[in-house]
Amino acid sequence: MGKINKVVLAYSGGLDTSIIIPWLKENYGCEVIAMAADVGQGEELELLKEKALQTGASKIYIEDLKEDFVKNYVFPLLKAGAIYEGKYLQGTAIARPIIAKRLVEVALAEGADALAHGCTGKGNDQVRFEFTAKALAPQLKVIAPWREWEIKSREEEIDYALARNIPVPVSKEKPYSMDRNLWHISYEGGVLEDPDFEPEEDMFLLTVAPEQAPDKPTYITIGFEQGEPVAIDGEQMEPVALVQKLNIIAGANGVGRADLVENRLVGMKSRGVYETPGGTVLMYAHRELEALTLDRETMHYKELIAAKYAQLVYYGLWFTPLREALAAFIDKTQQPVTGSVRLKLYKGNIIVCGRSSPYSLYRQDLATFDADDIYDQKDAAGFINLYGLPLAVQGWLKGEGLKP
Repeated sequence: MGKINKVVLAYSGGLDTSIIIPWLKENYGCEVIAMAADVGQGEELELLKEKALQTGASKIYIEDLKEDFVKNYVFPLLKAGAIYEGKYLQGTAIARPIIAKRLVEVALAEGADALAHGCTGKGNDQVRFEFTAKALAPQLKVIAPWREWEIKSREEEIDYALARNIPVPVSKEKPYSMDRNLWHISYEGGVLEDPDFEPEEDMFLLTVAPEQAPDKPTYITIGFEQGEPVAIDGEQMEPVALVQKLNIIAGANGVGRADLVENRLVGMKSRGVYETPGGTVLMYAHRELEALTLDRETMHYKELIAAKYAQLVYYGLWFTPLREALAAFIDKTQQPVTGSVRLKLYKGNIIVCGRSSPYSLYRQDLATFDADDIYDQKDAAGFINLYGLPLAVQGWLKGEGLKP
């Protein structure tokens, strides 16, 4: 790799990155600059500066990326309807490109030779970080300690930290890891690696158990403009505040938990447990408004695009021509997605109560079973004959129908 003089480390203060600072200094003899991204993890950031400097970093950047994160990463994901494998709302995946982008920017500003991250060699995040680096600054080297060092487990990481008097946020008794931002919390590893193990209730931080949720439903109205949420119950809100408020409301009603076995990009299956309360409500409401405002062909084709877009996000391909082209298509589809959706939240369930839009394509005079002056039901016979003609030809060929 050549001589490394200065490294910028994606720093969270968690177990992995806590020990990477001294490991880099011991093994590369280089200066280490830490970069922590605030994407809504809250109190986890309070002691980062002191901890990073005490463990050997020469300086630390703590970057407030919350507004950028929601507006330019989460909301495009929402407008795309990009849910991976039908369940995962991509809270971890969508945060990686913005963190990696800022990591690259700091490295270039500091004149660093390399980037470093704490992602394991088994996970998706290593790909997401490094694909972003390749797209934005391919000249920077990347150091991934998990692919180099002799440490093989979280228990060995804890031993390494304790030997150097580094405080860590996990214990050998409770070794599962967490990743938190404005959009979600994920839980992986440790006892959760058994897909037949039911998580204990005290693990969850954003949601109550459905059976512990209020016995009365909560009604809520989400307002959208061109596919982006802008209001709750008629109150206009900025993106970050809106997501934060929805997390509280939905979480209190037991909405937003997901437990899934997913297919990682690197080829293995993994089990993850996620809390995405506000995001779950927004995805549901957005889908309802699209059903009202998008024509059939656009809506059906967008469903195909959503699956591909979700795959690109999950695979770390955010800064690619294809993702950007699909985003342009999606933005075009969202022009009429303006209006409001009324929902009922009750013990883990989301129930739509109503939806309205000035661009609604729903016409009661067309859909009604009552008498109308617009739709001539006799026209259906010709449509069926023409649209079904290929089926009739096949039937004639098989001798199962009378030839004309």
